[in-house]
Amino acid sequence: MSQAPASDNGIFLWMTYQAMTRAGLDCAAIFASIGMPDEPPDQSERRINSPQQRFWGAAQQVSGDPHIGLHVGELMPPFRGQVLEYLFLSSSTFGDGLQRALRYNRLMTDALQLQLRIEGNEAVLSGLEHTERHYLECATLIVLRFLQQVSDGEFRPRRITFRHAQGAPEEEYLRAYGCPVRLSSEEGALYFDAALLARSSLAAEPELLRVHEKLAAQKLEDLARQDFLHTVERELGGLLEQGEASLNHLAERLGRTPRALRSELSALGTTFKEVLAGYRERLARRLLARTSEPIDQIIYLTGFSEPAAFTRAFKRWTGETPSAFRKRMHGDNAVF
Repeated sequence: MSQAPASDNGIFLWMTYQAMTRAGLDCAAIFASIGMPDEPPDQSERRINSPQQRFWGAAQQVSGDPHIGLHVGELMPPFRGQVLEYLFLSSSTFGDGLQRALRYNRLMTDALQLQLRIEGNEAVLSGLEHTERHYLECATLIVLRFLQQVSDGEFRPRRITFRHAQGAPEEEYLRAYGCPVRLSSEEGALYFDAALLARSSLAAEPELLRVHEKLAAQKLEDLARQDFLHTVERELGGLLEQGEASLNHLAERLGRTPRALRSELSALGTTFKEVLAGYRERLARRLLARTSEPIDQIIYLTGFSEPAAFTRAFKRWTGETPSAFRKRMHGDNAVF
């Protein structure tokens, strides 16, 4: 079974939208590059990380700024009110809080695999690596400012290393990050004084820490369940095209027995029939609303055997025929 693709908490894209709006950028054009409308993204909707290259490529083209990720990062609103911040503040020391935040880092993103190590009198936060330079340089600023706010401004980076060879001028990095940056390095990492790890937290509270850690663990479990359902739906997409969208075929693709798969879905409060129907509905809506694919092709992609069956199902989902839904979503003046 394939692993779930890397993804980010929806708040990251929401923060990016706010920063780009503050910068006066054409958000409509930039967000259209990943099929999103010109409006603040839903903070609660987790986003697949793979479109980052296309997104930041559009941002650079629209802005004409070769260092757009760094400059958008400087305008990002504070990263506040998330469970990682509460975990950090209620821990006894900065080091304890950082270790806990790293343990639950996936709640925010699993596109960056951050790890902590000690080298002499320096602490090294490694894992600042991503194929899209603009995303990475923007995310690094989010990490820096978060560490500064949970340490009441005491966190000070000594230097940052990136693996990419092309970047901003030295003075731009120094202004944005407050420390030197070295490019073409063996790893992407953030270096700071290891003594800060022993700094006591003024908001340390053992009872609240237990509550926050329980909440973080529950959110991590919920995310794992979402990942499984996303994996199920990815496999369903291929099976629908082959006309083999059955519980038995799906179980085989996932390396499970039908009985085991049925039990896993039941534990998540759903069934194969419900997952299949939900996936078909979302796929049909998306293809009708966002593409000019012929309806016959959409019928094939959603796994229906005949147009009448597709139309009946779509009217049950939406109260509209596929043609009426498409016309309403595209508008009379739509151009394809």
